[in-house]
Amino acid sequence: MKGSLIIVGFFILGIMCGLMHWLPDLNAYGNVSYLTLCALLFCVGITVGNNTTIIDTFRQLDRRLMLLPLMTIVGTLAATAIASLALPHRSLTDCLAVGSGFGYYSLSSIFITQYRGPELGTIALLANIIREIFTLLGAPLLVRYFGPLSPISCGGATTMDTTLPIITRTSGEDFVILSLFHGFLVDFSVPFLVTFFCTL
Repeated sequence: MKGSLIIVGFFILGIMCGLMHWLPDLNAYGNVSYLTLCALLFCVGITVGNNTTIIDTFRQLDRRLMLLPLMTIVGTLAATAIASLALPHRSLTDCLAVGSGFGYYSLSSIFITQYRGPELGTIALLANIIREIFTLLGAPLLVRYFGPLSPISCGGATTMDTTLPIITRTSGEDFVILSLFHGFLVDFSVPFLVTFFCTL
C-alpha cells in the first residue's frame, strides 16, 4: 500500500512540475520515455536472471493451477472489452491496451504513452494503480467471498512483488509459489500484449 501511495505521490508531483513549468520540457531532449523504458526492462531482466531457483520452484505447482495466469489474462481482456461498450469515445484497442497492463503501471503506461499519447498513458497509469490498491485493500473480502485464488487473479502482474504479502496473509502460505508463478507470467505478457493492442 505504501509503495502505491509513493508512486501516486510522484505522479502528482510530476503533474505539478509540468503545470508550473518548474522543469524543462523533457521531450526537447529526445525520447526520454523510451530510454526510461529500456532501463526499466534491463532492471527487470537482471532481477529475473539473478533468481536461478524460480523455474525449479514453479515445477512444484499443480498442473491445473498453472492455468491461472491464462485465466487472469483472458478474464481481464474480456471484462475490458465489455467495459469498452460504455466508453464510445475510446476504441476497443485503446481499452484493451489499458487492460493489458494487469497492474504493471510503470511499464504499461510508458508503452501506451509512446504509442497512443500521454492522455491514454495517464489513464493506464491510474487504472493499473487502482487495480493494485483494490487488491491490497480488498484481498480479505475477495478470499471470503470468492476463494483463495481470487486475490491472486485480481493482483495481476503485481502478485510476485507488491501484493504478495497481503496474498500470503489472506490466502495462506500454500499459495505463495502460485502467486509468484502467476505474477511472473502475467508480468512477462504485459509488453507483448500492450504493444500488440497499441499497434492495431
